[in-house]
Amino acid sequence: MFASRTLQSKSAIRSYQRSFLSTVAASVSGNENTIQNSEVQMNLFTAVNNAMDIAMKTDDSAILFGEDVAFGGVFRCSQNMREKFGPERVFNTPLSENGIAGFAIGYASMGGTAIGEIQFADYIFPAFDQIVNEMAKYRYRSGNQWNCGGVTLRAPCGAVGHGGHYHSQSPEAYLAHTPGIVVVMPRGPKAAKGLLLSAIRSPDPVVFLEPKGLYRVAVEDVPEGDYELPLGKAEVIRNGSDVTIVGWGGHLTVLSKACDRAKEEYGIDAELIDLQTILPWDTDTVEQSVKKTGKLIVSHEAPITCGFGAEVVAKMQERCFLSLEAPMQRVCGYDTPFPLVFEKYYIPDELKNLEAIRYVCHYAQ
Repeated sequence: MFASRTLQSKSAIRSYQRSFLSTVAASVSGNENTIQNSEVQMNLFTAVNNAMDIAMKTDDSAILFGEDVAFGGVFRCSQNMREKFGPERVFNTPLSENGIAGFAIGYASMGGTAIGEIQFADYIFPAFDQIVNEMAKYRYRSGNQWNCGGVTLRAPCGAVGHGGHYHSQSPEAYLAHTPGIVVVMPRGPKAAKGLLLSAIRSPDPVVFLEPKGLYRVAVEDVPEGDYELPLGKAEVIRNGSDVTIVGWGGHLTVLSKACDRAKEEYGIDAELIDLQTILPWDTDTVEQSVKKTGKLIVSHEAPITCGFGAEVVAKMQERCFLSLEAPMQRVCGYDTPFPLVFEKYYIPDELKNLEAIRYVCHYAQ
């Protein structure tokens, strides 16, 4: 009873804080030159840092923790956060992913906002018991009497050029098989900031996968103020009429290059969609595109068997069968452990995707 009342009280306070901040922001939004709308160049890790900075400034219950987080983190995403918010809100944890997830669940269940970092997504597996059996089921098993929706677990994922089989994996398909959590993977700095702020403030627990290969490489103009991008909503980042290509995360860079080459070399006009949220994913946006183009390619770094691309293809088979003009294609990683010296052969690069684009368009002629 006490925990329930505490949760309701803290949730009410947080709702009031957000409402107040939204009112203040709205009062100045009429001026196009306000800081709310100004943009500055950020790379991925500075965008993540900026999002967490805003989240902690606007929510006094928010805490940030993980392995080496107090020192700035391996990828510097939490740089200067301890100096700004103090050791009681930004602190290191033992080398225990299960402990990080468990602590986050406990803190969030009392109404707090927990931002936990799993140093590499490859090491999220020891935390699966807490994520799958506790975090995902917390609200459901109580009949919505209590929840741990204040949890956000961040984890760097994907290929980086030299990570080998323990620092290169993309575990989104494992996580997407877990009802009760939200799984997000941004493609760049602008999306990362908006999606991370939405994730931290979401009423549901979120696993936020960050493509570590882009931390310093991807640079974009990012709004300087507080903004959110909707979870569960895909974005059409390139309009086209000949073939639909679906991806997420850092792999969108590869797919963009494949689309450019398809247009330049073969006159093929590809439509490129970034899912952004893996669970729940935006079936409607993909369906509308596939019904327009009649063709679908899904591409991701993770192994092809039971990869999330299989779910996308299966759903489009149900919804778009009579609109299809060619067999749907999956261009993915191989069913092997992620290799080190053979990484360039493992990755579904632009040439593999270009070949798939040519194949489906030729098939439909």
